Amino acid sequence: MTAAVFFGCAFIAFGPALALYVFTIATDPLRVIFLIAGAFFWLVSLLLSSVFWYLVRVITDNRDGPIQKYLLIFGVLLSVCFQELFRTASEGLKNINPEETTPSMRLLAYVSGLGFGIMSGVFSFVNTLSDSLGPGTVGIHGDSPQFFLNSAFMTLVIIMLHVFWGIVFFDGCEKKKWHTLLTVLLTHLLVSTQTFLTPYYGVNLVSAYIIMVVMGIWAFFVAGGSCRSLKLCLLCQDKDFLLYNQRSR
Repeated sequence: MTAAVFFGCAFIAFGPALALYVFTIATDPLRVIFLIAGAFFWLVSLLLSSVFWYLVRVITDNRDGPIQKYLLIFGVLLSVCFQELFRTASEGLKNINPEETTPSMRLLAYVSGLGFGIMSGVFSFVNTLSDSLGPGTVGIHGDSPQFFLNSAFMTLVIIMLHVFWGIVFFDGCEKKKWHTLLTVLLTHLLVSTQTFLTPYYGVNLVSAYIIMVVMGIWAFFVAGGSCRSLKLCLLCQDKDFLLYNQRSR
C-alpha cells in the first residue's frame, strides 16, 4: 500500500468522524469525557469477547479446517453481543456530570456512540493495514483490487452506524421499547456477519450503506428532528442546532 493510498483511505474512513469531533465535541470537556468513556467500553467488550474466543480455540485444540471459520463467526457474534451489552452500561455516564443538571440523553447517546464508532473504526483500519503487509491473501475471500477502498468506506459506515445505533438504542432503553433494542442488535449482527454470507465486497458495502441510511433517518427523528428542522438546517436558518441542544428530556 502506497502512502497516497493509505492517506486517502484514512481520510475516507475518519474524515467525517474527525469533523464531528472538532465541531461538536472538542470544545466541551464533558463531551470529551463521554467520548473517551464510550471508546473504553468498546475496548472492554473487545477484550472480553477475545478472551472467550481464545478459550474456545484452546478447547477445540486449534484444529484447522471449517471449524476455524465457525469459530471466527462465533467470535464476531460474541463481540457484537458484548458491544450492545456495554452500550447499555454506558448509559450510566450521565451520572458523572459535575453540574446539578442531568445531561441530555440525546447528547449522551450521540457522543458515546461516536466513541464506540471511532474505536471500532481504528481497530478495523489497523486490521486492514496488517492484511496489506502479508503474508497470505487480503480478506477472508482472497485478494480484491478494491479491498482497501471498500474497507475504508466500510469503516466509515461502521463509525456512523455506531452513532445512529447509540441514539436509537438509548431511546429504546429510556422508553422501554424492547423491539427497538432487538432491531439495533439484529442490524449490528447483520452488518458484522455479512462478509461471511457473500464474497462480494461491493454487495456488502451497498447493503451496509442502505442500513446506515435507514438507521440515520430513524435516529434523526428519534433525536427530535423533523422535516421542518432539516429544511432550516440545510438553509442555515436553524439557530438551535440539534446536536447543541442540551436540554434534558
